[in-house]
Amino acid sequence: MRRTTRRRLTHAALYLLLALALLGAWWAVDWPAVASSFFRVDVIRAVWLDFLLVGAVNTVKYTAIAFGGGLVLGVLLALMKMSPVGLYRWLATIYIEFFRGLPALIVMLAFAFGVPIATGWSPPGGTVGAGLLGLVLVAGAYMAETLRAGIQAVPKGQAEAARSLGMSPAWTMTTVVMPQAIRIVIPPLTNEFVLLIKDTALLFVVGLMVDQRELTTMAQAGMSSGPGAGTATTLTLAALFYLAITLPLTRLVGWLEVRQARSR
Repeated sequence: MRRTTRRRLTHAALYLLLALALLGAWWAVDWPAVASSFFRVDVIRAVWLDFLLVGAVNTVKYTAIAFGGGLVLGVLLALMKMSPVGLYRWLATIYIEFFRGLPALIVMLAFAFGVPIATGWSPPGGTVGAGLLGLVLVAGAYMAETLRAGIQAVPKGQAEAARSLGMSPAWTMTTVVMPQAIRIVIPPLTNEFVLLIKDTALLFVVGLMVDQRELTTMAQAGMSSGPGAGTATTLTLAALFYLAITLPLTRLVGWLEVRQARSR
């Protein structure tokens, strides 16, 4: 058998296998039950505006706070890890390894309930502030490694040329190295932003007031009370809002990666 014929037969078999799997899944699902539980139009009409004005707005707001705080912390940790002072490098390494090794949920619960018990101090903003502080600390650890890789990717000749012109090390880092490093790490930082959007769903474990709810908490509450009680339509609505926020960002990441690859 010729190689081309064998390849075509293999592809046909794979397509047939996929079609059979899809047909099996289609027959296995109770579609009337799915329609009456996940896609109730009357429920969507009743709650979509609250999801938009409260859930989506809070989700974006929490993400922006966690990302901004994590970015500032990440820059500081990245600079500490590349410091000529050994103690700074050790402290940054311990911090990064510690918080990258813990689930974000554990950190958020620890700051919401453990730290107040142990120290008597509560983070500002109540439990939602404590949850956001946990997200900032974890995000900062991941961003630090991303930023460090970006800084090290800038050719050393750039910094050496700036220093030969009489610029101080701090001014060289601020005006020459860091702008180029940020441009290099924009795609992974955008990815981190997308991950943080989804991580804000973890805030439900610390307990949120009605006006503090993000999309996941609203979906969970909507399944047990209100017009969506007893159905999963609010879950579908929350998923659609998440996709509306994250899909443009993931497409942006892909476009930025292609653009960077062409510029090299």
